[in-house]
Amino acid sequence: MISAELNNGIEMPMIGLGTYARIAEPGQYQQAVEWGIEAGYKHIDTASCYNNEKEVGKGIQNKIKEGLVTREDLFVTTKLWNDCHAEKDVIPSLKESLARLNLDYIDLYLIHWPVSVDVKPQINNIKRQSFYFTLLLINPTLTQHKLVDYCKKHSILPVAYTPLGLISEARPEFIGKDTIKTDPKLGEIAKKYGKTRAQVALRYLIQRGIPVLPKSFTKSRIEENLDIFNFALSNEEMAVVDSYNIDHRCVPGTAFKNFSYYPF
Repeated sequence: MISAELNNGIEMPMIGLGTYARIAEPGQYQQAVEWGIEAGYKHIDTASCYNNEKEVGKGIQNKIKEGLVTREDLFVTTKLWNDCHAEKDVIPSLKESLARLNLDYIDLYLIHWPVSVDVKPQINNIKRQSFYFTLLLINPTLTQHKLVDYCKKHSILPVAYTPLGLISEARPEFIGKDTIKTDPKLGEIAKKYGKTRAQVALRYLIQRGIPVLPKSFTKSRIEENLDIFNFALSNEEMAVVDSYNIDHRCVPGTAFKNFSYYPF
């Protein structure tokens, strides 16, 4: 598995399995994680607010018990929710996530959103060099070149959340503009390499040096999303995908707009 190096020397896989879903059937998260590990994913991404850490943990434990992977083979991420930013709440929240995941440690613990629901985040005592990773909304319809360049300049690894840029129900002004699904040029590129449009979109980000976190609860798509390391886009093809940018933030986070530190 190709990986990216964080500025503390830790290696993180270039692709991870996202596990967020608004609606899921019982066992669906666990099944997705098991399919993912069987397919070869080494990075599993979850969060306390997804309410799926128990199922994600069961999926991980089942594959470890089967001997398919060891805990050390995996890179597991979970996240701190907005009401636990106070210094006194961080460790207890982490311990709760570990208990739900049934793990002794996680590889990465993120502040989920840079907003605080009840208290201002007490992060003044965190050294600047500790910020070595950030999860960004990046995809062909939100390319974020300036922000990505800034992150790389300061040794911060940008990682693409929502890497396929699906149009959100919360953004009706963008309905009908999902060029990843409809543009014939992207279809031609996909056909040339024997890939899907989604695989081309993911490959575009990988070639920009940006790890990706696609989510799926369909076995074939989980496997398909991982199959992006055996072809490379030309500079001209990269430019085609880059041209789809319409500054579409498919997760606008407007529910947090009245809270401290809302960034948008």
